[in-house]
Amino acid sequence: MALSYFKAAGRVASSLLVAGLLWSANAVPAAAQSVSSDQIIKTLTPPATRSLTAPAVSDTDRAFVEGLRHRTRSLTVTESDHVAEIAKDRPKIDLDIYFDFNSATITAKAEPQLKELGDALRSSQLGNSVVVLSGHTDAKGSDEYNQQLSERRAESVKNYLVDKLKIAPDNLTTAGYGKRDLKNKSDPFAAENRRVQIVNMGTTNQANR
Repeated sequence: MALSYFKAAGRVASSLLVAGLLWSANAVPAAAQSVSSDQIIKTLTPPATRSLTAPAVSDTDRAFVEGLRHRTRSLTVTESDHVAEIAKDRPKIDLDIYFDFNSATITAKAEPQLKELGDALRSSQLGNSVVVLSGHTDAKGSDEYNQQLSERRAESVKNYLVDKLKIAPDNLTTAGYGKRDLKNKSDPFAAENRRVQIVNMGTTNQANR
């Protein structure tokens, strides 16, 4: 009788443990929510007083930003470094875009976030801005491998926005940074290093300020 009781109690405890593990596993994805289009717009829209506080942009940089329009290929390493230098004073946001492992194939889990990004890029606030889609990886693997992977992932995001969400391609440019600009330098392999950064390089009028 006592043995049967302990066996039954053990089965109940095991069931509760499994249920708890399943609840925890299912709760993790639910906690990861997409950044809304409104949040993206707010983050990427320069403040009204920007022209009074931002450093002057040189004629060379203005011409460079305008030349980013109508690009059909990813920026070179030198060009992407130039973007990074200008982008220090530009609005930007990091988004978690999910890809297949070691691949530039966008997963279904990434689609809600990309839809929010597409809605933001259609807005009147961002519709005429030069936007750079920058791919970043963690520190695993070689410099060359990560550079190529980051470029392909940025291109995949652009292609999805253009082909699936019908965003005009003229103002979208891609760049790959590989593992050259880790977000979490104290943990080079951390997940937050694997990201796509969206940078609003500004409109021609904003660049002239």
